[in-house]
Amino acid sequence: MNANPIELQKALGGVNYPAGKGTIVDQARQNGAGDEIVAALDALPEKEYESPAQVSKEVAQES
Repeated sequence: MNANPIELQKALGGVNYPAGKGTIVDQARQNGAGDEIVAALDALPEKEYESPAQVSKEVAQES
């Protein structure tokens, strides 16, 4: 899966870090993220993320 980095950053708007995967996925849905972005975030490992940059890095590694 190749998530668009710009769309990913929009999806992550409003997340208060550190945040768990569930919080990140929920916020992305509230931000109107597309199915591809939500699926990419949902595929992330269960852990606390310290920043949007860390989430983006993990998404890139998972794809």
